[in-house]
Amino acid sequence: MGLGLWKVTLLGLVVGVLGTGLGGCLVALLGELKQRSLSFVLGFSGGIMLAIIFVDLLDEAVEIGGVVYTFVGLSLGVGLLVLLDMMLPHIHAVQGGEQSNHFMRMSILLGLGIAMHNLPEGMAVGAGFAVSDLTGWWLGFTMFVQNIPEGMAMAGPMAAAGLSPMKMIGYTAAAGIPMGIGAWLGALIGNVSPVSLTISLGFAAGAMLYIVFDELVPEAQRQAKGHSGTFGAVAGVLLGVAISMFTN
Repeated sequence: MGLGLWKVTLLGLVVGVLGTGLGGCLVALLGELKQRSLSFVLGFSGGIMLAIIFVDLLDEAVEIGGVVYTFVGLSLGVGLLVLLDMMLPHIHAVQGGEQSNHFMRMSILLGLGIAMHNLPEGMAVGAGFAVSDLTGWWLGFTMFVQNIPEGMAMAGPMAAAGLSPMKMIGYTAAAGIPMGIGAWLGALIGNVSPVSLTISLGFAAGAMLYIVFDELVPEAQRQAKGHSGTFGAVAGVLLGVAISMFTN
């Protein structure tokens, strides 16, 4: 491994933080959202997550470790988010009334799912450098591109909650930190266990799946003017699939 352990760790950290942070920056540039735009952005966030779940995470998990371990991870991810969802309504992270707190809780849940996703993806990058520098660099680039729409998905509810652009960018960037930890683990271990990687990927998919159908899609439809929520969701799926095809 030409780069060395700590350089691989730093690369994973940069890929994660810059990728999700850039996604948050793009949403922050939109400014204050009107109801139709809000519906579109929430639907868009849900659509991107669905594409990542079914085209990327679950497909990769099944290929690495099979259906059984993927389903175990998926079930654990959903189960954890159910528990968190029962606790987080008691958290009041922002001022601005019940609706702002609702959107902030939504973004917290989604951010946790994205952070869970970034850990095993970082492990894949670190393990890639254990194979060859070329493999590691290509995987790092792939994860960077995929992290941009994830940051956009996380920032959508934050924009709805009325957070400042700097906070949106900061929180979305923070969701990429686990990729640096994962890169360190992957480079340290070399060959990551297929079972642990499969369960981790399934776990992240389950966490995201819950928040998409419990929060993002229903709220996009509730806020919709006409078909704005549906159009946003479809656009998100199309972009997510296109990015996955481009990076695979």
